[in-house]
Amino acid sequence: MYDLAGSGDTSFLRSLKMAPRTDARRFVQILLVLIPLAYLVSTSGTAADVPEVKADIGPCSAEFTVLDKSGKPIYDAKIRVTVRYGFMEKRKQDLEIGTNSDGKARVTGLPIKLKRPLEYKISFAQMTKSVMSDPGVECHDKETVTLGSP
Repeated sequence: MYDLAGSGDTSFLRSLKMAPRTDARRFVQILLVLIPLAYLVSTSGTAADVPEVKADIGPCSAEFTVLDKSGKPIYDAKIRVTVRYGFMEKRKQDLEIGTNSDGKARVTGLPIKLKRPLEYKISFAQMTKSVMSDPGVECHDKETVTLGSP
């Protein structure tokens, strides 16, 4: 070995020789941890996730797919509904949600028993349409709405 300091101590040189192997080993270990984590993060929040608004009143739900007249999904079509419930329908919740890139949106937590069916108002630009749904009849309703058609 070389004696750079002139003191006969070669431990400094040994530490230089060992450092690259240890650092490379640590680098590989970190990569083995980070690569699966990066994969999990990238797949957890995809554009296909269906947006959801919760009323937290009951177990029912309504899922919507909003299409234009040519059958293509509409992004960010607004779905609005007023849920009236309780004694003499004194309580109410105004809910609004926009559709995702697949034209889908979901309203959950709707009550089973209502005095009147729910009226969903779906709109995009100047196109609007109303859809009636009764959670007492169809608790997990799925609606496909086409905007722009007569």
